[in-house]
Amino acid sequence: MSEQHPPKRTGGEEQGVTQPTKPHQANLAAEETAAVVSVDTAGGAMGPSAVPASAQSGQLPGGPDTLLRKIFTGSGMVSVLAVFLALVIGGLLIASTDTRVASTASYFFARPADFLTAVWNAATRSYIALFQGAVFNPRGNSVAAQFAPFMETLTIATPLITAGLGVALAFRAGLFNIGAQGQIIVAGILAAWVGFALHLPLGLHLLLVLVAGIIGGALWGGLVGVLKARTGAHEVILTIMFNYIALYFLRYLLNTPAFQRPGESNPISPILDPSAVYPQIFGSQYRLHLGFVLAIGATFLVWWLLNRSTVGFEFRAVGANPKAAQTAGINVSRSTILVMAIAGGLAGMSGVAQVAGTEKVLTDGVAATYGFDAITVALLGRSTPWGTFAAGLLFGAFRAGAVQMQIQTGTPIDIVLVVQSLIVLFIAAPPLVRAVFGLNPRRKKPARAAKSTKAATTGGAA
Repeated sequence: MSEQHPPKRTGGEEQGVTQPTKPHQANLAAEETAAVVSVDTAGGAMGPSAVPASAQSGQLPGGPDTLLRKIFTGSGMVSVLAVFLALVIGGLLIASTDTRVASTASYFFARPADFLTAVWNAATRSYIALFQGAVFNPRGNSVAAQFAPFMETLTIATPLITAGLGVALAFRAGLFNIGAQGQIIVAGILAAWVGFALHLPLGLHLLLVLVAGIIGGALWGGLVGVLKARTGAHEVILTIMFNYIALYFLRYLLNTPAFQRPGESNPISPILDPSAVYPQIFGSQYRLHLGFVLAIGATFLVWWLLNRSTVGFEFRAVGANPKAAQTAGINVSRSTILVMAIAGGLAGMSGVAQVAGTEKVLTDGVAATYGFDAITVALLGRSTPWGTFAAGLLFGAFRAGAVQMQIQTGTPIDIVLVVQSLIVLFIAAPPLVRAVFGLNPRRKKPARAAKSTKAATTGGAA
């Protein structure tokens, strides 16, 4: 009877038709976990970080695949592709302002090659001029003149890097530091006053200027942290309001005898003493000063703080999940105050770089738009120290080359601002960038899983 009437499968066995796929799914999970560990430890080059890579980036790697695909779907490559896509769209906007493009567009259907050539020439001329104004100018009459654009890029990038680090550090701790602008201003006020009001020996004077600026920025940022921790006030509203308070306080001070230059009706401070000014790295032929070296040191310090220190572990843990961090015994309030103070101190270095390195005086435009641009720099750098450093260099190049681009080609300088805005847009939407370039890391994974399930089911049925 057993041969004529084989036993029926139980309900559990019927539901387990796909059980043969479980080993495959386990392999996928194991490989995905291995990929996360590999990303977190840089391929075994260093120990695992306090917060897993998946929690830091907010998304998991695309699963097992080729090394090339992993590279092209990583967050760093997405940033590069976002910049490239923004440059392409910016090139089209540049072409739309070119007279030659407009004239060839009138007979596009008769000779489309003329129109496309004009578009290409307009974009390439502008970007070549941008490169010559930001990196290397072969038309220079000396080697020093040829490399002057690159030195100017580094000079402009210096306050962007340090302010960007302050914003990025707060981002990693789950806070939105929109107040770098105000922190730069307060740091500039204190640093400038120490620079022109005190007359001290060389070395000591510059050190006090730097310390005063960092303390000013730290106090302005730390006050936001205290209000956030003690009252629960939102840091975005606080920092925005603090920006206005710092700006109008600066304008008031510049009209007082303590800060206004004697004999001047314009709101400008006395010139800082020579002993309070950053020395220029390559001499007076370039504006590049010691602040850039300090920016490199600050980048390394923030990297060490986040990845090698207990305090950095607490910052990242609070940023990943404040409630879980508090349950684990981390003082969230203390971390909030501390991270905002450090972020303000980093932004304060930008204020010192402005008054003691570039301008050597205090005006109401000391912060320019560096504090707001720092938000863009931190976003482009994925809130990582070295990514922020690279993003600061890129935006410094945009600023330095935009003027030369306008002079050589007549391209509106605002096009550069459009390109920067497009970069932020694409950085904020990684799936859009991956979709444009066909680099969705999860696209092939369901297909592989379905194929394996079908094969396993077929094999089990056979």
